[in-house]
Amino acid sequence: MTLPETHPLRDGRTADSALVTTYRGVRGDRTPVWFMRQAGRSLPEYRELRVGTRMLDACLDPAMASEITLQPVRRHGVDAGIFFSDIVIPLKLAGVDVEIVPGRGPVLAQPVRTLADVSALPDPDGADFTAIEQGVALTVAALGRTPLIGFAGAPFTLAAYLVEGGPSKDHIRARTLMHADPEAWEGLLSWAAAVTGRFLRAQLLAGASAAQLFDSWVGSLSKTDYVERVAPFSRAALEPIRDLDVPVVHFGVGSGEVLVPMHQVGADVVGVDWRLPLDEASRRLGGGVTLQGNVDPALLAAPWPVLEAHVLDVLRRGRSAPAHVLNLGHGVPPETDPDVLTRIVELVHERGGAAAEESR
Repeated sequence: MTLPETHPLRDGRTADSALVTTYRGVRGDRTPVWFMRQAGRSLPEYRELRVGTRMLDACLDPAMASEITLQPVRRHGVDAGIFFSDIVIPLKLAGVDVEIVPGRGPVLAQPVRTLADVSALPDPDGADFTAIEQGVALTVAALGRTPLIGFAGAPFTLAAYLVEGGPSKDHIRARTLMHADPEAWEGLLSWAAAVTGRFLRAQLLAGASAAQLFDSWVGSLSKTDYVERVAPFSRAALEPIRDLDVPVVHFGVGSGEVLVPMHQVGADVVGVDWRLPLDEASRRLGGGVTLQGNVDPALLAAPWPVLEAHVLDVLRRGRSAPAHVLNLGHGVPPETDPDVLTRIVELVHERGGAAAEESR
């Protein structure tokens, strides 16, 4: 199957955009920039809109999710929207009892810790993504030539939430299950991969021009465990979208030691967190992989001259890769001054890209 003829990548709206061409490995006259978690959190207009609405309810309201996605594009002039959702939305739509508890995060009514628990999980084919498809379609119609990025949590991160029953600092229960009950682990990761693949495909067919697979907790794994017990399922999660020919970004927090296998699961672009300089990331990846990242979110609250120097250094190091999309090394902190993000966008558009490099 291919994308519908009305899809932005096929009808001319986004195929030649700075983001999509850069994701495909072509360094243009302008370095594109967007920010993870740009939709929501730091924006006063988001907080005003969300009054009285729970997080997951907001994600599943197509009109509200679309409006929240559009807000940072209007305010900051970023080169892409990232669809407003949550990493546990596909779990909820598949039938898992999960809620987001203010001040704590996603909490599951029943953790999954045995083979019997895995067998009792709902059929992933029964997930109804209609609300997501409607929200994406509304957003794409409003974005015009600005591409929308769809995203989903990688199987290990979803599995970590399912096993732990909520947020965890070390994900020790999940890592224990990986070794203590390989059959349960394989069943759980296969289930998570199926849900993730269907969730990504729904967003792309509805109009998203790229996809990001987000592995929040991959940094808790050894390289051996990642390669042998996680990477095959991340590869499986991307299988349902391979026929759509859309650029795929793979990002993980604390992923410096597994960048190569993360790329090898089938990603076109590798996102890098703030811990590893982009030139070193490019070296580890062999110098031929497009990169995304990696401004340190902590510096968003630093004096402008400090932040400016850091952003310019990230741009400089990003030139070691064939192409580079500037982003943060993780998400926008809630307390970030929105004007700082706008100023970064203006700086990157002015000082990044092939033309800016040649002019120096």
